[in-house]
Amino acid sequence: MSDSGADIRKLLVVEDDPGLQAQLKWAYEDYQVLIAGDHDAAIELLRAEEPEVVTLDLGLPPDPDGTREGFRTLSAILEAKPDTKVIVVSGHGERASALAAIANGAWDFYQKPIDIDELGLIVRRAFHVRELEVENARLAQQGSSDNRVLGGMITGAPEMQKVARTIERVADLDVSVMLLGASGTGKELLARGLHQASSRRDGAFVAINCAAIPENLLESELFGHEKGAFTGAVKTTEGKIELAHGGTLFLDEVGDIPLPLQVKLLRFLQERTIERIGGRKAIAVDTRIVCATHRDLDAMIAEQSFRDDLYYRLAEMVVKIPSLAERPGDAVLLARHFLHQYAPAMNPAVRGFAPDALQAIDEARWPGNVRELENRIKRAVIMADGKLVAKDDLDLMNGGAGDGDEAWLNLRSAREAADRVAIRRAMTQSEGNISAAAKLLGISRPTLYDLLKQYRMQA
Repeated sequence: MSDSGADIRKLLVVEDDPGLQAQLKWAYEDYQVLIAGDHDAAIELLRAEEPEVVTLDLGLPPDPDGTREGFRTLSAILEAKPDTKVIVVSGHGERASALAAIANGAWDFYQKPIDIDELGLIVRRAFHVRELEVENARLAQQGSSDNRVLGGMITGAPEMQKVARTIERVADLDVSVMLLGASGTGKELLARGLHQASSRRDGAFVAINCAAIPENLLESELFGHEKGAFTGAVKTTEGKIELAHGGTLFLDEVGDIPLPLQVKLLRFLQERTIERIGGRKAIAVDTRIVCATHRDLDAMIAEQSFRDDLYYRLAEMVVKIPSLAERPGDAVLLARHFLHQYAPAMNPAVRGFAPDALQAIDEARWPGNVRELENRIKRAVIMADGKLVAKDDLDLMNGGAGDGDEAWLNLRSAREAADRVAIRRAMTQSEGNISAAAKLLGISRPTLYDLLKQYRMQA
């Protein structure tokens, strides 16, 4: 018997023959054997005890309507607990039925008459495989946690880790920060991370998307208004700037602020006081400004559509955020995270990605960055028919890297850059397993260790 009752593994035996029930009950002393003689008892024990492995007699007596009880029980087990390893036990001459059960989700089958030692071998193998799946899931979750940086952002790319370190350095400094990057790269997530890492973390984090609010309403949203200031102003309302007193104000898409309002925002940044619309009283506000945009502010300044003096007030610290295509390996890392996030609710049968799907994710350009990737994975999880998301489920066009890339003239630099990208992708796909990564790269483990050391990359 197992030394610890808490650690003992549970085996559910679904069998209607009392003689076999008794034989199997005492045959497997390493397990807690649960016995069910029919469909209802089996499902009740499954939900109450959550056994990892089930042996199921396909020859259970049929329902009065002729339904094969064994197949109905198999479907109910897998619907209730998809991870359960079900070993179907079939009578002589029922091989076709056993194969049909495998096609319907059973893990393995055994044909009567029962040899306890042979069936026991299959049962032990089922428990071993289930333990491996649980451990892999734990390691995957641990890997996901290990790759979280500022604000909970998931990344294994040095480019993004450098961004996080920069933001952490300025978090406690009283300077305005401007985040520059394409849409969907995680600017708001980084802004929240900056707020949480600062001494203002106990204050409010207030975000406003300046591009999403009509021009005639944006001033009121930012500065607030007094009762009666305009038609519809039935009460005095604080603006976003005032609400962020003692905390952080995040101005997303700051490049879309109209010129007249830029003047008023500049005055606030200089004097740290505001006046609500319709008000005459100056209100002191202590808030930290973090802003973001995907637009080219230098070009807008040249076109005189964005004030240069406002830019220099907002951009005391400028942080450029790389696109997802510039972060090799992160697409796969994030895809796994989104799959584990959405699959339990949307399609519990889905457990991971097929190799061709991982390759397609890794090679895609992702013009919509992380936001596009998240939506694509969510849709693929819904559309997947089996346990693995396939390439076709992603509905990706051919978008691999390469055709438009600028050619390198220095061969040594080109080789090192290519090595780094390939190693990072292999390490991501293998979830940090050196042996698996070396196999993907077509090199030996010692060679991979040498390259990691040479390029100062973390294993």
